[in-house]
Amino acid sequence: MVSQIITVPRLERLPFLRHGFGDSLWKNKDLRLLAERQRFQLILLRQVHSDTVHFIEEMPQRILRGDAAVTLLPGLLLVIRTADCLPVLLVEGKKRLIGAVHCGWKGTSRRILEKVVLGMQEHYGADPGAIMAAFGPCIGGHCYEVGEDVRRAFAAPGLPAPAFRPVTGRKDRFLFDLRSANRLQLLELGVKARNIFSVDICTHCHSDYPSYRRDREKCDRIFSFIGLSA
Repeated sequence: MVSQIITVPRLERLPFLRHGFGDSLWKNKDLRLLAERQRFQLILLRQVHSDTVHFIEEMPQRILRGDAAVTLLPGLLLVIRTADCLPVLLVEGKKRLIGAVHCGWKGTSRRILEKVVLGMQEHYGADPGAIMAAFGPCIGGHCYEVGEDVRRAFAAPGLPAPAFRPVTGRKDRFLFDLRSANRLQLLELGVKARNIFSVDICTHCHSDYPSYRRDREKCDRIFSFIGLSA
């Protein structure tokens, strides 16, 4: 089995952009080799399932605690690690502005993707209608069973209910669609449907990808990355 990086054709057409979603065989050493060859400095976050967003205007002197990073700086490779959660890569081509977001159910319920898009708009004048978003591999809506506590976390702030479907014959159990929940948030913000791209791979179903639900503590992580060429 050979490791691979999946890219989005529309984003590949941007000459100043480098991006990709790895699989379970694509390791930390591969990420560091790519960064070295393409002269990038790595930005890895200490991810904590939060709604904390970092707007990076100089190379950090320490590992940042949070779940999203945004920058205009060329030469930085923003990295997200996931194992069932949804990695989202963002680019606003006119501003040459990029973001990388870790969207688990907790971050999604706290509208982390919304905070990233609004932050891109407020800090840098980004146009939501010009933002392109790429969704990477994550657990699919047919495999992600959650309880009433998760559904309530979305209902309280008025987040989209269509992302939940009752599990037949199981009281207070639901199938949750992470992609749908985050897509709906982007659409509400003015991101155009034609600018949202998705790698429709379910990590739980495909053994080439790590899944915490399937493998628990034994699972690795997917590395997803985006950077502006120096």
